[in-house]
Amino acid sequence: MHNLLVNTIKATIIQLIVALFITVIIFLVGYFLFGARVEEAISLISKVSIDIGGEKEVVETVIDEQNKLKNYPEYGTKYATIKIPKIDVDLPVYYGDTLEILKKGVGHSSGSYFPGEGGSIIYMGHNSRSVFRRFSELQIGNEIQVTTSYGEYNYKIYDMQLIKETEVDKLPIQNEKEILMVYTCYPFNNIGYATQRYVVYAELES
Repeated sequence: MHNLLVNTIKATIIQLIVALFITVIIFLVGYFLFGARVEEAISLISKVSIDIGGEKEVVETVIDEQNKLKNYPEYGTKYATIKIPKIDVDLPVYYGDTLEILKKGVGHSSGSYFPGEGGSIIYMGHNSRSVFRRFSELQIGNEIQVTTSYGEYNYKIYDMQLIKETEVDKLPIQNEKEILMVYTCYPFNNIGYATQRYVVYAELES
């Protein structure tokens, strides 16, 4: 009787180990085959969005002598590109920050200034491999280039911070100095909803 009980327990343990092993193998195979798509889909769940209806017509934008834009881009329109040579980022920038916009590239918070206006600029993007996954490699002194339809602006990183999503004071809107703040969700390999943000701060050089 004792031997039968011991053998039954051993058999059960072996079955559990085998089942766990098979589950891990299936998960790893699925992740390598579909990980990028699943990761993108899950990361988008945390954003509330409206449908912007595809690409919008680009309106010619110019900046006057008082650093004010004329003919602001329409919400949802691509108006710039952002390049971060250190981490091989070269992405389109859209005015707005809805789910549909962030699917296509980098979003520009509608509550912030535009490049060249002399104030706070807030950009955001997903922490996916094709966008800002490599933010951890950035260092103080690295350059960020923003090219718009009305000019090219070069910024240099001077600070990086990990903040909570509720710490809006860490993304201050001011018009005394041109500062570009770019953020993504943290941890960089997070799956699902993230409550932290990794922010890169850069000031205008030219």
